Order: sequence, then C-alpha cells, then structure tokens
Amino acid sequence: MAKFPEADARKFKNVFVCRCCKAKQKAPVLKILAGKVSCRSCGANKLRVKKRK
Repeated sequence: MAKFPEADARKFKNVFVCRCCKAKQKAPVLKILAGKVSCRSCGANKLRVKKRK
C-alpha cells in the first residue's frame, strides 16, 4: 500500500471499478450513489469502490 497520504488519496479516493468489465474511473461519490455515472466501456451503472490491499 501507499507509504504517504497523498499517494493513498491518488490511488483510492473517488476511484470506482465496473462490476461487469472491471474498468476503472474516477467520479464523485454522490454522483455514484445517485446513479448518474455509468461505465465508459460497457455503459453499466454497477460500480464498486476500488479495494485496498
């Protein structure tokens, strides 16, 4: 994982992954919850938070 908070924020803050095609994109959390953001690749609205390992 990241060693400093700036890198941690760059990697994980507002990053979501499509559940269908596994594409990543950055978007505000409120837009994700409202369903206004869809995947660029496949058009699905099913997005999840990027997992921290």
